[in-house]
Amino acid sequence: MFTAKNKWKSPSYWFYYSYVILIVLFTAGPLLITFILAFNNNEAASFPWQGFTLDWFYSKTPDRMGLFNDPRMISALGVSIKVAVAVTILSILLGVNNAFLFVREKFIGKEFFYMLMLGPLVVPGVVLGTSILSFTHAIANSLDMTFGSGAGTFFRPGFWLVVLGQVSFVATTTTLVITARLRKFDQSLEEAAMDLGSSRAQAILSITLRFLMPAIIGAAIVAFLFSFENFNTTYFLSGTADSTTIPIILYSRLRFGLSPEINAVSVVLMISTGILGLLSTFFQKGDDLSA
Repeated sequence: MFTAKNKWKSPSYWFYYSYVILIVLFTAGPLLITFILAFNNNEAASFPWQGFTLDWFYSKTPDRMGLFNDPRMISALGVSIKVAVAVTILSILLGVNNAFLFVREKFIGKEFFYMLMLGPLVVPGVVLGTSILSFTHAIANSLDMTFGSGAGTFFRPGFWLVVLGQVSFVATTTTLVITARLRKFDQSLEEAAMDLGSSRAQAILSITLRFLMPAIIGAAIVAFLFSFENFNTTYFLSGTADSTTIPIILYSRLRFGLSPEINAVSVVLMISTGILGLLSTFFQKGDDLSA
């Protein structure tokens, strides 16, 4: 008889836990090393340990430019935040709209359009980025030829094209999260509110959206993280300084070797995204508890 005591003798259990340990070491190990090296007083960005320092965060000297005194890095950080905020707002608006469309409405081709909406999730970021670039390039050229030079500027690589490119796949994620929550809602609550004199818009704003708020906040955090850390799609759609995000500038600098400042940037990103990830988990947990 197979019991809990002798289950550890099974090769499958040894294989499973060995696999888990290797995955943890493979993912957490490099993060831990990067965290340590960000405070190492070594310009080579490697071991051996030469003492604790915060120079890679705050130094102003030319040969030891710290993260928070590097104008290009700070500018890229600001661009990343602005792009992520714009993508989050648009993706949440689309996510709420799509959720009501696919849960509440009945129309021809509903299942087809729902599957079409899921397309960006399975399309590689490189393919998505190049496809959007080719499509918008054709539109921009047509506008320039029809209305004169500059008419198609909006569709050229830049800030708004990066935003639209990221929204094309981030909005799918927000739609799925909000749709899952909306399916749990008891629509009779809206009907009861309307029986008491509320309009449909008032019932949705005061009851339905309040019910959806944990999912909306959780989806917004996820959308912000997806946008902030995106590289594949952004790389093809950014073309000017106002669209150079943190992943893009990190890639451009990594081509010339690893520097301690890059480790410092990684530490800041790990801490900030970790906090946002915990917040997202908290709101998703609150979503399940309040359902």
